[in-house]
Amino acid sequence: MTETLRHAATVVREALSRRDGAAVAVATGTAYLLAYLFALGDLVPRSGVGTGLVVARDPVGAALRRVGPFAFEAVALVDLWHVRLLFSPGNALVGSVLAALVGANLALSYLALTRPSACGPRATAGLVASVPALLSGTACCGPVILLALGVQASGVLLTVFAWLVPVGAATLAVTLVLVARRVDPVAWERAER
Repeated sequence: MTETLRHAATVVREALSRRDGAAVAVATGTAYLLAYLFALGDLVPRSGVGTGLVVARDPVGAALRRVGPFAFEAVALVDLWHVRLLFSPGNALVGSVLAALVGANLALSYLALTRPSACGPRATAGLVASVPALLSGTACCGPVILLALGVQASGVLLTVFAWLVPVGAATLAVTLVLVARRVDPVAWERAER
């Protein structure tokens, strides 16, 4: 098991050291983080808000206060012309971890597509693994979405939303290791030449 994790770390490090792999990871990770914050309601496009900053009276207390299973209270409200951000260190941390996993998965998937000789089949599963984690952003507003769709929300269905963050993170981590196991760094270096 330790050898598998070490191999996965080496492959991910190699993928991120390449300019195209790093670009894919940064672009998809950033897009994922923005989508996650938007799904939580922490990032809202607005017109004519100008610029401004409002900080909570007790930012440390607010940062530690949970408002959902994996959602935390905002410590600051930041207005930047057409965007309003409710900054929550907890939400930013959870979103950043998920975004890093998504970026690494998609960097490996991109390199699997561009260097198929170095990767085994089905090395592009990282995109599928990111879906539960992205949907976890609806954990706070899941009931509203269900009502908007006309679905009667039962307690069991609402409980599912709370599990999307850990399920998404675990799926992304497992997929990353499984995809990395299929990559042969020696064949990868040969494909570069």
